[in-house]
Amino acid sequence: MSPTPRPLKDSERLDWLRLIRSENVGPVGIGSKAEAEGEIADLEKLGAKLVAWGEPGYPPDLAQIDDAPPLISMKGHLHLTEKRGIAVVGARNASANGRRFAREIAAELGRNGLAVVSGLARGIDAAAHEGSLSTGTIAVLAGGIDTIYPEENRALQESISERGVLLAEMPPGTEPKASHFPRRNRIISGCALGTLVVEAAERSGSLITARFALEQGREVFAVPGSPLDPRCRGTNRLIRQGATLVEEADDILAELKAQLVSPLAERRKSPFSAAPSAQVAESELEAARKKVLELLSPSPVAVDELIRQCQLSPAIVLTVLLELDLAGRIERQPGNTLILL
Repeated sequence: MSPTPRPLKDSERLDWLRLIRSENVGPVGIGSKAEAEGEIADLEKLGAKLVAWGEPGYPPDLAQIDDAPPLISMKGHLHLTEKRGIAVVGARNASANGRRFAREIAAELGRNGLAVVSGLARGIDAAAHEGSLSTGTIAVLAGGIDTIYPEENRALQESISERGVLLAEMPPGTEPKASHFPRRNRIISGCALGTLVVEAAERSGSLITARFALEQGREVFAVPGSPLDPRCRGTNRLIRQGATLVEEADDILAELKAQLVSPLAERRKSPFSAAPSAQVAESELEAARKKVLELLSPSPVAVDELIRQCQLSPAIVLTVLLELDLAGRIERQPGNTLILL
């Protein structure tokens, strides 16, 4: 059984934040106490809250994915994250019909009790947020929780902070970079039972969100479109590959019926819980860190294989992996494999 969610002590929250924001793991690398205290103070000034995995208020469906962020910044009506969610994503240069469809289906899904999750990009994302603003919408930001992006969505972002929920993994003040968007996308799909793609070109970022949904064991839905419109090639391909074709909200509700009437699945064991409790000397850990980092690369490697090649005890290797995980240096992949970021 997983432990009952409990609020972290302020000192625990500070320790988690220091470790996550450290670029290097070790006694020197995690000495950024002043910076962590400053980040928490900045969030408080913004009216935002730092919520940790395992705490009350952490989105329950997001908590179940393998690479759930240990800490997230949240602002707005946080109780909305307790609702079951559906992600609605799509093209930034969406057609007028695509935007209208996204707005209307988001409104209908909201009237049926679902929170609508999206990424606050222009186009389909913005339309989905607009349609669900009155029923519950969650915007996952690629930058800091106080960063407006894109500028044209300033008024919408402010409305969501007042009526919905803003959610961010990055520190306040962070301007979004290209590498931030895939990380944001796995949170969008992770917060939802399924992801609906309304319009998407062949190499659209929305297809990355759909891939994350599949890897997380969530449903993928797609709206069919004209084969003459490049913005529909990605969605049509998703349907050919097995995504559920959607023409109205009932298509989604019917597919999710069993999940909507059952309680949330038991949360998985936290990946950030302590490694086995054997006492490990700092000198042993330092040597183990070097070995583990030498064996990790951008190519996936299984945890069991890593332990075997290190020729170290599982307790030591898992301790190092925990440090790297919290510091954002590794990413978990399907099949219990890891890659170095």
